[in-house]
Amino acid sequence: MNPMEENKHHGMKDAMEGQFLPMFSFSSGMGQEVLPDLYCYTNQIVNVCLVGDPEKTDEWVLIDTGMPESVNSIIKVVEDRFGENSKPKAIIQTHGHFDHVGSVVDLVEKWGIPVYAHEAELPFLTGKQSYPEPDGSVEGGLVAKMSPMFPNEPVDLGTNIEALPSDGSIPHMPGWRWLHTPGHAPGHISLFRDEDRALIAGDAFVTVKQESLYKVVTQEEEINGPPRYLTTDWDAARKSVEKLEALKPAVAVTGHGHPMSGDELLDGLERLVREFDHIAIPDYGRFVNRKQ
Repeated sequence: MNPMEENKHHGMKDAMEGQFLPMFSFSSGMGQEVLPDLYCYTNQIVNVCLVGDPEKTDEWVLIDTGMPESVNSIIKVVEDRFGENSKPKAIIQTHGHFDHVGSVVDLVEKWGIPVYAHEAELPFLTGKQSYPEPDGSVEGGLVAKMSPMFPNEPVDLGTNIEALPSDGSIPHMPGWRWLHTPGHAPGHISLFRDEDRALIAGDAFVTVKQESLYKVVTQEEEINGPPRYLTTDWDAARKSVEKLEALKPAVAVTGHGHPMSGDELLDGLERLVREFDHIAIPDYGRFVNRKQ
């Protein structure tokens, strides 16, 4: 990055600049009001959430920041829902993989707001550490095969990122708490509201088979474990799914796939816990250590 570019980002470094990936699902560009104060927007193949009721408040929070080079489409969704020049109080990152932090530097630059993530995820959000290379050898289909071209370099948010409070609270999100749900990433979190059992799961589990291009494009619904090509710790991933299933969520928005609720969600999560080895863990791959 040349000095002018670095200066442009106020000491931040944007590893996602110029990393546009031409991947789209049929849901791309569509938004869904899951609850009056929970809006899910599909940015290409990944979901971002706007938390806050536009009828009642202008205070709201953005969860995750989508794909690289998506800043304009995210701002349009924000302004359509909350009004022109509206901006969130904060950005909460479930984790730092490229498809969840793709526009974070651009948005922080525009809005001048803080970003929060789990302490264990900070090295990947302050430019100190890259994620392991995505595993193109993992069992699963065309998206898995394409995954080595996905960026794994860390963005650097400099002083604009803070660790989430250790007591489980989430700044500017009263009633919600965060849970550490590692496996897919060391500092991966999910967000839960006890009052109505609403869950923002990130990639701890997803509602589409994310490795299959056909299913990503068509958004065919099935509760699945975390995306395989970036998941490095399957024991931790299993425990995270068990932790979320035990909450008995009434509605869940996941990082990929459609929001789900009711019996479909509960039955799917129960099955995922029961058959985790079979459903979630790939038969082969760089991060698979199957006990014979």
